[in-house]
Amino acid sequence: MNKIFSILLFLFPFSGFSQTIKPKFEGQATSSTEKVDTRNHAIIPQWRGQQTLGNITFDNGFDGARLNGITQNNDTLYTAIIAAENYPINPSPWYAFKVTSKTPKTIWIHLTYLNAKHRYFPKISRDGKTWPSVDSTDCILVKDPQAKNQNFQDNALSESAYVRVRVDHKITWIAAQELITSSIVSDWSKGILRNKFVSSEIIGKSPQNRSFQCLRIGEDKSDSKIMMVIGRLHPPEVTGQFALQAFVESLCMDSETAKKFRKEYTVYVVPMMNPDGVDNGHWRHNTGGIDLNRDWSDFNQPETQIVRDFLRKKLNGTKSKLYFGIDFHSTWDDIFYTNITEKPTNMDGLIKRWFETLEQTIPDYKVNARGSKPASGVISKAFFNKEFNSEALVYEVGDNTSRDFTILKSKTAAEKLMLLSLEYLK
Repeated sequence: MNKIFSILLFLFPFSGFSQTIKPKFEGQATSSTEKVDTRNHAIIPQWRGQQTLGNITFDNGFDGARLNGITQNNDTLYTAIIAAENYPINPSPWYAFKVTSKTPKTIWIHLTYLNAKHRYFPKISRDGKTWPSVDSTDCILVKDPQAKNQNFQDNALSESAYVRVRVDHKITWIAAQELITSSIVSDWSKGILRNKFVSSEIIGKSPQNRSFQCLRIGEDKSDSKIMMVIGRLHPPEVTGQFALQAFVESLCMDSETAKKFRKEYTVYVVPMMNPDGVDNGHWRHNTGGIDLNRDWSDFNQPETQIVRDFLRKKLNGTKSKLYFGIDFHSTWDDIFYTNITEKPTNMDGLIKRWFETLEQTIPDYKVNARGSKPASGVISKAFFNKEFNSEALVYEVGDNTSRDFTILKSKTAAEKLMLLSLEYLK
């Protein structure tokens, strides 16, 4: 095994981790959120099941799995082929599969991608619940020596990756990020529902008949002051899921601020906007082959229609107002995407003050934000602002941001949001 490791290092001397200072993430270009065709595009469903090569069995027959093919190179090396649901697509090459062996053995798995590069550093689980990252000595990142590394994204991508893993008759899971499927999020929601001030309703069904659960947090029966929380439009964006859950849990705290907030404001939460894509192991799209966060203008997809219709029913022709909308995502590094508004919102200036309090509260933290005008926008924050005059933003969490910091930041963000929202009533 050491011989294989040495050969790989010899073949790929440019592999490994850069020690250079990480550049500041500037965010996506404004052009990436311009209007696109969101009518259905064909997808290619992956084959599901088990494939046995010698004593080793690979399995993608579970929710969230992605493994499009596997070949055996020699007695200890296997090549995994990972492909997207369709193309063109954002470079978010998700993978998740199980491995078992009739006899204990150490193997290498070469993670390769069709029309993409390696992005997510592998995580391995023995119970499907805890997901430590692979030790750096057990993963070789194959860099392209010709890459110019002109931007943050290029620096983060490798051509492929070799993963060393010890397997036996018990299941070993290998995945790009923690496996957080629609059923796991549903189980999390059950915990939130133990609070007497939280209720739930199914506001629609996905194309594959998965439930669109909406949690209601608050004690104001009139729904006069509404906030909206959504997440998981993109399947691999697990760090955004963690941030959303920490944020929502903080809204349910037993503090005096939280109690006062819930008497004044009603928060609706749709924690799983793309359950079909998540459970099918998609890289980016829903089963209509569309990036749902580009469909908040034309509303061609059932998932965005469900939330649009829900909000219109709550707000149009009533005295209720949407004061704040937030959409949780993951990307290369932490950033907020905001609206550059041309008229006062229902809670004007909230986000600016919110950012200031986050910097004042979290030690050594500096907000990274990028704004754009919502007038021609096609993503959620533009819809919340254009149609309902709401303060709104996209809350992005880095792929590799510390899980502890993600939770700290999101809990602090929720606490400060509640405090500032109450100040607006004075």
